[in-house]
Amino acid sequence: MEVRVQENQKGRLDKYLTDYIDESRSYIIKLIKNGNVLVNGEVVTPHYDIRENDVITIDEDYKEEVNIEAEEIPLNIIFEDDDLIIINKPSGMVVHPGNGNASGTLVNALMHYTNKLSDINGEVRPGIVHRIDKDTSGIMIVAKNNKAHELLSDMLSRHEIVREYIALVKGEFPSDTATIDAPIGRDEKNRIRMAVTAKNAKDAVTHLTVIKKYKGYTLLRLKLETGRTHQIRVHLNYIGYPIVNDPLYGTCDNPLFGQFLHSTSISFKHPITGEDMYFECDIPDEFKSYLETLEEKE
Repeated sequence: MEVRVQENQKGRLDKYLTDYIDESRSYIIKLIKNGNVLVNGEVVTPHYDIRENDVITIDEDYKEEVNIEAEEIPLNIIFEDDDLIIINKPSGMVVHPGNGNASGTLVNALMHYTNKLSDINGEVRPGIVHRIDKDTSGIMIVAKNNKAHELLSDMLSRHEIVREYIALVKGEFPSDTATIDAPIGRDEKNRIRMAVTAKNAKDAVTHLTVIKKYKGYTLLRLKLETGRTHQIRVHLNYIGYPIVNDPLYGTCDNPLFGQFLHSTSISFKHPITGEDMYFECDIPDEFKSYLETLEEKE
């Protein structure tokens, strides 16, 4: 990846790169110290002060030494063959180890389940082609070999993998359908959050359809045209209909469950056989139970 510093952009290199690398700042610092980040072709320190027209080259092939343990954690496997696994991830499960999450992740569970996982993303993310947030439940694809992983990644970049989500939002949505077309970048006031912004942003498009309206709430089906970090959560909050129980962007109406966002279906062509694949999984029981309480209030 190559980035050119624009006019009026300033600050430390490690902080600046948080807009471009979806990793912790400690990881970015290691990346810089390891020589995987060059400024104008030269190795610099993490606290280097960026200047207008600096050309930053980023090589993300850096691999940390890790010791991830296989753990016997139940997996809800929808489908499996020699090339991929389709998993229904529960709300509350982190996808891969990271800061503060060395165990109990989907990767720990996968490593116990099988030793056949792609290693393109290194030891920390074996098999992981794409992620969903910790508190989002639902369908994920896992690659069992590098060929399948590479082809799936290419399909993702070309938007050939169609993902749909179900979300419960606060407020009664006024129309039956809508498209949100608003660029997303890092929130300048809170680096943990993303935001709709024109600065260092990427195009993001989300299509939504109303499934049902409740008193004070709306159940939505959402289709991603792009796949930005926190895209659905950011877009819905931006238009004034935040996801219920979203810890970053929403409201906490039910502290006993995570955010009411579920990856409900996925469709794509099998990367090896070319067969049309479609998988769907229902919302979690806790999600259903909460909807039933809303029904009772009608």
